[in-house]
Amino acid sequence: MKAAGKVLVVTGAGSGIGRAVALEALRRGAKVAAVDLNATTLEETAKLAPADGSVSTHMLNITDRAAVEALPAQVTARHGAVDGLVHCAGIIQPFVKLQDLDYEAIERVFAVNWTGTLHLAKTFLPLLLARPEGHIVNVASMGGFVPVPGQTIYGASKAAVKLLTEGLHSECAGTNVQVTAVFPGGVATNITTNSGVAIPMNNTEAAAQTRKITTPARAAREILDGMEHNAYRVLIGRDAKLMDRLYRLSSRRAASLIASKMQDLLRG
Repeated sequence: MKAAGKVLVVTGAGSGIGRAVALEALRRGAKVAAVDLNATTLEETAKLAPADGSVSTHMLNITDRAAVEALPAQVTARHGAVDGLVHCAGIIQPFVKLQDLDYEAIERVFAVNWTGTLHLAKTFLPLLLARPEGHIVNVASMGGFVPVPGQTIYGASKAAVKLLTEGLHSECAGTNVQVTAVFPGGVATNITTNSGVAIPMNNTEAAAQTRKITTPARAAREILDGMEHNAYRVLIGRDAKLMDRLYRLSSRRAASLIASKMQDLLRG
């Protein structure tokens, strides 16, 4: 589905990949309903957008089902019927092993990453099926198909997003709705700040990793290119593409490599 002339709902639009997707979609001629929990950063996104009424901002907690179910009417009143959902919102967990992670943190990660995704899919799918064409894009993670020590719960939540998205693709076969799963590797965003997480990085390794990281702008271009080509899945970054290939060859070897890299990256 081409972005031009379409109405897209973009979550996580206050920063990072979500903001970049919102701005890139506007550049491609879409109207965008920018959704985020943070009203301040949403307004910053709006200030970066063209002042032509093509973007609206919607402060929303995606874990609140009633609020999500009220969103389509708000967007339709401003832009007309929704054609697509690009769901970028998500959080990570504190960088600790499962045995040291409290239930409050576990429940928060699943509430945002899994329950929020479910709310959005259930709410928007019937509306998209009524459109001439529609598209759902869900941003999962490289951590949703290869385990990252210290992010086991985050990875489990994103694995659930992966299977949900792939299941939706199969269920929507033969309809006017396309579904795409996105798997970013490392992207230069402020997800740690938004998640309330500090990363105890080894400075040398952190600097080396930063040089290899994907920018949000590039990630946004690849995500929307994937949407416009009705891609089944989109891998973002050299790291995600490499780990995808390695995981297909040997899942155990891929997991061991990630574990080794994380040992180098994190203190202790």
